[in-house]
Amino acid sequence: MTSDRWDPTAFKARVDEVLRRFVAQEAEEFAAIDPVLGSVAERLEAAVTEGKRLRAAFCYWGWRAVGQPDSDALVRAAASMELVHAAAVVHDDLIDDSPLRHGRPTAQVALRGAVGHCPDADAAACSLAMLVGDLLMALAGQLFATSGLPAAYLVRARPLWSVMARELIAGECLEILRTGAGPDTEASLKVIRYKTAKYTVEQPLLIGGALAGAGARLREGYSAYGLPLGEAFQLRDDLLGLFGDPERTGKANADDVRGQRPTALLAETWRLAGDGERELLRALLGRGDLDGEGLDAVREVMRGLRAPDRIEDMIRARVEEALDALHELDAAAHAAAALTTLAHSAAIRLS
Repeated sequence: MTSDRWDPTAFKARVDEVLRRFVAQEAEEFAAIDPVLGSVAERLEAAVTEGKRLRAAFCYWGWRAVGQPDSDALVRAAASMELVHAAAVVHDDLIDDSPLRHGRPTAQVALRGAVGHCPDADAAACSLAMLVGDLLMALAGQLFATSGLPAAYLVRARPLWSVMARELIAGECLEILRTGAGPDTEASLKVIRYKTAKYTVEQPLLIGGALAGAGARLREGYSAYGLPLGEAFQLRDDLLGLFGDPERTGKANADDVRGQRPTALLAETWRLAGDGERELLRALLGRGDLDGEGLDAVREVMRGLRAPDRIEDMIRARVEEALDALHELDAAAHAAAALTTLAHSAAIRLS
């Protein structure tokens, strides 16, 4: 992909190849320490086999919108955003006790067989999964630093890595602290802003821009575009989590309800509900043994209150806000076209 025409499939293939080669080499060196580490090394490779590569794409176009040309070194740097995401996914699945991701067992489930001999195999598997996530985050920094970009470029972007990590972890902490608390839409939106929106869209754009030497006005425009779009991305994820097809999403669709997580969908449902609906929700939310019938009852309440429609309105408004900000950027036509396509890819999807 060396022309200005945006080819998402070709870009994804480039990022996939970078990740496959890099992580395979790191996994091989990790497993060489001791054969018993083989099962852990496998989880490193499994963590990067799936993904839309949106975060890498936003980093790439944060670079290109400044006027920089296509660059294999930049693609390597952008691919590091996907390792940040892989680390966050492993940790998130562990925190949420999720059994599935992309239709496959999550790290802690997959590692259960490697520790069957331990007195507390479940806890041991969770510990291994936590360390897989930690190593993936370390590898993200390694791939970025060895991308091949000039050191002076990397220095410009390095401070943003600590900001990205701080905000991502703050978002995860906020979700844990808000789980089970009284539903509050504004609080839920703050969770998704820090847990997902910033590291999915805004920070990759800003890092790509910093690598390219973007000025203050362009960086402000990236944030004005990236924050609402990142929120729209997670709002869509919340809808798909409960109303999507598990065959497409690859995730168990009862997780948010069983965990009583602070999603905007649940908060809006509660806000719109009357006394009778709230009584039913109290009986169902947070139940670890919630079955299909109970899940359908929650969906029925939500549909009756038109809560999913409210979330769709919130998504639409945020995409419009992002695209309005993009039009103000005065970026080159090819960059604006790519970022417009990415906006729709992030917010209008089935998985």
